[in-house]
Order: sequence, then structure tokens, then C-alpha cells
Amino acid sequence: MRLRQGGPADLPAVLEMFDRTVAWLAARGRSGQWGDAPWSRDPDRVRLVEDLVSDGMWVAEAEGSPAGVLTVREEAPAYAPPAGEPELYVRLLLVSREHTGAGVGGELLAFARRRALDRGIGLVRVDCWSGGDGALIRYYEGQGFTPTVRVPVGAREVQVLQLRP
Repeated sequence: MRLRQGGPADLPAVLEMFDRTVAWLAARGRSGQWGDAPWSRDPDRVRLVEDLVSDGMWVAEAEGSPAGVLTVREEAPAYAPPAGEPELYVRLLLVSREHTGAGVGGELLAFARRRALDRGIGLVRVDCWSGGDGALIRYYEGQGFTPTVRVPVGAREVQVLQLRP
């Protein structure tokens, strides 16, 4: 796996990852996470992804194709409670369906931890959908994150988690 800086040219691949993931989630009754319609057909979702890919996105490549993407920022989204200290906030972690279970997400999160340490930042936070069977929360706990608080985001609730690198 190779990690590279991403950018606007990666928009089609990231939208395709979202579309495939949304279809997979919806087929398993988990449309509460990201809906059940392709993101590439929703102008608001496309704008959201454009924002994510244009600001600090990293792409994990396997066999020459995108296997996952990560966006981290030094600020939390408006809905997250203030950290009270410098932090890196994982705004997007997405692994292609073809590479799920191959450790891509863990590698990207390890990269976020290293970036925090390199910058002298002692806190990494992330949030995820708190619904369904709790699999996302358990995934992040397995990566060393600790749940802190749940916050409403529109009609759903997300779990904020933190890690001290």
C-alpha cells in the first residue's frame, strides 16, 4: 500500500467509493448511516465530498487504485464539542469495498496518529454514526479510540471518540 496526497482529481474515485459503500450499507439495513441513494447524484453530498477532497485528503493506493481515503483537519466540525486543546480531527475515513478487511483503515488512522505526533498534537478525535449495531464504534475502539460524547447531527446522532497518540 502506498499513501499519497489527494486532491480534486480524486473526486470521481471518492464519489464511487461512497456510492458503493452506501449501496452495501443499504443492502444490510444500515441506511441510517449515509442514506440509501448514491452520493454522486446528490448535489449537496457532492459539494461535501468536494470540500473534503480539496483540503488535506490522503489516498491509500493498493495495486495502483484508491483503496481508502483520509481527511484530517486541525479543527473539529461545528457540531463537535470543543476539545480545549490542539487536535487533529478525522473528518473522513473511507475504505473501498474491494479493500475492506485488508487493514487499510487502520493504516490510515496510524498515519493520522503519526501526523499528530509530528506536529506536537496530543489528541486525535473522530466521530461516527452511533446507530445500527454499534459496529463503527467498536471498530474505532479496536483502533485505540475511546468514546467520549454523543451529539445530534440533524436527525441522527454521532459518537465522538478520542485517542491520545
